[in-house]
Amino acid sequence: MPAAAAASLNPVRWYCEIERFRTPRRANPSYSASFLHHFVRRLSQSIFHLKPQRAISPTVLPLEGMAGGEAGFPVPLTAYEEALNCLSSLITRRTRADGSNKGDNFDLMFEYLKILELDEPITHLKVIHVAGTKGKGSTCAFTESILRRCGFRTGLFTSPHLIDIRERFRLDGMDISADKFLSYFWWCYNRLQEKTDDNMPMPNYFRFLSLLAFKIFVAEQVHVAILEVGLGGKFDATNVVRTPIVCGISSLGYDHMEILGNTLGEIAGEKAGIFKQGVPAYTVTQPEEAMSVLKAKASQLGISLQVALPLDRGLLNSQKLGLDGEHQYINAGLAVAMSHTWLQKTGHAEGIFSENTKSSLPEQFIRGLASASLQGRAQIVPDPHFGMQSSSHGPGGLFFYLDGAHSPESMVECARWFSHAVKENACLVNLPEEQPNNDCSAMVQILLFNCMPVRDPEMLLQPFINTCSDHGVLFHRAIFVPNHSVFNKVGSYTTPQSDSKQVDLSWQLTVQRIWRNIINGKRGLADDKVNSIDEACEKGERSNTTGLENSTVLPSLPSAIKWLREYAKQNQSIRVQVLVTGSLHLIGDLLRFIQT
Repeated sequence: MPAAAAASLNPVRWYCEIERFRTPRRANPSYSASFLHHFVRRLSQSIFHLKPQRAISPTVLPLEGMAGGEAGFPVPLTAYEEALNCLSSLITRRTRADGSNKGDNFDLMFEYLKILELDEPITHLKVIHVAGTKGKGSTCAFTESILRRCGFRTGLFTSPHLIDIRERFRLDGMDISADKFLSYFWWCYNRLQEKTDDNMPMPNYFRFLSLLAFKIFVAEQVHVAILEVGLGGKFDATNVVRTPIVCGISSLGYDHMEILGNTLGEIAGEKAGIFKQGVPAYTVTQPEEAMSVLKAKASQLGISLQVALPLDRGLLNSQKLGLDGEHQYINAGLAVAMSHTWLQKTGHAEGIFSENTKSSLPEQFIRGLASASLQGRAQIVPDPHFGMQSSSHGPGGLFFYLDGAHSPESMVECARWFSHAVKENACLVNLPEEQPNNDCSAMVQILLFNCMPVRDPEMLLQPFINTCSDHGVLFHRAIFVPNHSVFNKVGSYTTPQSDSKQVDLSWQLTVQRIWRNIINGKRGLADDKVNSIDEACEKGERSNTTGLENSTVLPSLPSAIKWLREYAKQNQSIRVQVLVTGSLHLIGDLLRFIQT
């Protein structure tokens, strides 16, 4: 919109002009001051009808897009918040369940690459491409850590993020800096806005993030780019890479069936879409239905599909994997196979592998596997609200056990990990002399759960409860919270919203009923602990609960955390162990909330 037109708008709907920058200037701290000066100048022009000067390449943003200040006076957004708002505008409003967005104009990705002048540069990226239902993020984290320890400059693109959007883009193992993120974001966003129209609209959210990842990795001249598929494989935005060095498919299972298909064979067919002619491909042990499809696709392309076995823990020289859980040895085995192949194909294996390491792992591999990290996967976080009380050896405190499992298979692995962690923790806790270490009465296990309505709660909870019960872990209470985020949808430092009286809890009540039906058939509740927890509930969030004797529906995550903190505070001799699972978005919200 021209500057003159902006000045003529009704003052009730003031608009603020922002110069579209081509440089990292938005990341400069002085930007906020210049933005405020610009806003006040334009406001004065609107009120006093001053003739505005012509701006260069103006972009007009509505005042509603600005944060509210005291007395309702608008406060300019920071450069980072403005970028997040623009990114949020790319989120499509269609639901996944309609299936209509499968493969939506996939070829447009190649046009976007041309606009960003990336079509030729990305052919020089030495890519490791990973798809799968579960474990693909962990596999990518292991792979990145291994090759970084081998001395290479690494770029890692994963999804989703938990706290900050920059988590998706790692350079040398670190989240990209805010300065660099803003510089590359506006470089891509502005060029795409200039060249797109109704016939070629702006890329959607994930496609834009994938394009941004390519821009970052090309500009930063990484030696290796590890790309995690967002959804499926064949039509995923990352699949514009035509000549990766090596591809991998982690464990397959039932997930995103509304888009990928209702059988393992159909799902495997979508995942196998990342296979390329002449490119080595690896997978892990799969169900026969899935494996036969993967092999058939590999055969069509004339490539050999190799199965990577779970890593032999004896090769780690007494080290532990950086990511906890027995299933991580499957992911580590795939990461080792792909890393080895990448080194061979790029001509770097000789300097790392020698005659002495043919039957063992190079030291760089061991260090990489031991130092790999990925938030929200088998992660234990003491609640900082309790400070030093939540120590690993004290009897009390509040601990969150985080795992983003959201498929039936991954829920089973989550249950195994949590059960093992609880038993291991029982041996570490310094209990009073009259209480033996094998007495779990000083520990309380609580489930904090949420899953999206497109998933089947019974398919998730039934095997999960069975596995926990088989390992002797009984939940004293299950808490169910809504699936809407109380934070900025893209992730920022905004303050969480307060509980709303209008929250629709119908889905949570449905999940709660399923939970009750399951535990009525298999004991998943420690009856002798119910009364003490109900007493805490009376003093905490009782008025906001919709209760069965062993489960609670709360209107928001903040109210759930408040309840848990109140219970832990009133029972300081008891260690409260809260398993948070069912959704990575839930885990991201929790991490953001407890850190504020």
